[in-house]
Amino acid sequence: MTKTDTITAIATAPGEAGIAIIRISGPDTYRIADAIFCGRGDKPSQRPPFTMAYGSIVDHEGQRIDDVLMLFMRAPRSYTGEDQVEVHGHGGSISCQRILRRVLEAGARLAEPGEFTKRAFLNGRMDLVQAEAVLDLIKARSERAAKAAVDQLSGSISLSLSTIYDDTIAAHADLEATMDFPEDELPEAVMEDIKHRLDEIRSRTDALLATWSDGRLLREGALIVIAGRPNVGKSTLMNVLLGQNRAIVSDTPGTTRDTIEEGYILNGIPLRLVDTAGLRETDCDIEREGIRRSHDHLGKADGTLYLIDASAGPTEEDRQNLARLSPEKTIVIWNKMDLAPDVKAGASGETPHKTLYISLKDAVSAGKIRAALSDLLHTEYRQGAEQQAVISERHRAILVEFQRQLECAVQLVIQRREDQVPLASAHLRDALETLGTATGRVYQQELLNTIFSRFCIGK
Repeated sequence: MTKTDTITAIATAPGEAGIAIIRISGPDTYRIADAIFCGRGDKPSQRPPFTMAYGSIVDHEGQRIDDVLMLFMRAPRSYTGEDQVEVHGHGGSISCQRILRRVLEAGARLAEPGEFTKRAFLNGRMDLVQAEAVLDLIKARSERAAKAAVDQLSGSISLSLSTIYDDTIAAHADLEATMDFPEDELPEAVMEDIKHRLDEIRSRTDALLATWSDGRLLREGALIVIAGRPNVGKSTLMNVLLGQNRAIVSDTPGTTRDTIEEGYILNGIPLRLVDTAGLRETDCDIEREGIRRSHDHLGKADGTLYLIDASAGPTEEDRQNLARLSPEKTIVIWNKMDLAPDVKAGASGETPHKTLYISLKDAVSAGKIRAALSDLLHTEYRQGAEQQAVISERHRAILVEFQRQLECAVQLVIQRREDQVPLASAHLRDALETLGTATGRVYQQELLNTIFSRFCIGK
């Protein structure tokens, strides 16, 4: 890729739709637009930016390919920071492909995944954190996730990271300045002031790191595992929560032999609901593998709905399973209460986990489970967290390493020894280089390729 290329791609999703959009960006944009567009009035290259024109895309012989609207933008005031044109044609797979082929024939090349956004970064239109927010917004599965992405796109995380970066540079410069003083002439208050500033930077970094779990839940969704022995109502619960018959329900034990996963939105938080194989001893190799996968999911779960058949009561296997599950992340559901209406009094104190007594045949049971699950998730996800900066896994790894280098520098500064100052300064330089990769102040081509390869071609 070179910034002297002019690139193009279809920016809308494939399939039947009202319109399809083809993007063109680069130095030859308006030469290509003049070659392919036929309409009344001035050529595209003579038109003012932020206007549209109606006309046709024509082939090299002047034959009409499609009637379109063409939107004109000029560098640097465009998404990519380059001359840019968008062609709005009829939707469908054939028409937009014909327009794309015509643009390629006129001299553009097909864009790489994420190349439009990569150019926006390279041209200073956004930093890496904001570029990643574009992808988060595209992939958002809930309104809260979309709000968090928009907040990140507006620069909230970038501002926090940049402030930490700038303050670390200032502390580093003052630390290096101390090397010009003889040890016996350096005021003790200077080193104390530097330590205080580094401690304050560390506290702000801690606050950003604390948002990672919120960001993970918004981006990836909370993993909620439905578990229990066979025939306690796990598949029925899955169907009730989803409002559709997604899992097979049968009186035959061991019907579910593999995990079944579905997406679900609960109060704006995306969930990954997983119905698992019944937990029991079995001689069936297939069912045993399903049970192994059930335990694997339980180990990763953000929350567990563990079902017990109220009419039969808990078994020793149930007690052993619950002993391995965190009370903070587990809801025990005594199902089939219609068959055992008096079981609640005898079950009191059976487990330290939050407990519900229901019958899934009762229409109000689903609401009780949703309310309990919402309360459980809010111990993980702080209400209103989407209004704050919520960092990604990449940012978390960067901040963890930044904190490590910062801590090394602080420990050396505490010693107040002249011979330790150069080493403390080196740690701060490494910390700054690490932190700079978050927003793109410091980057390598491999980093950009890794980030932007996750984008679709038209973005």
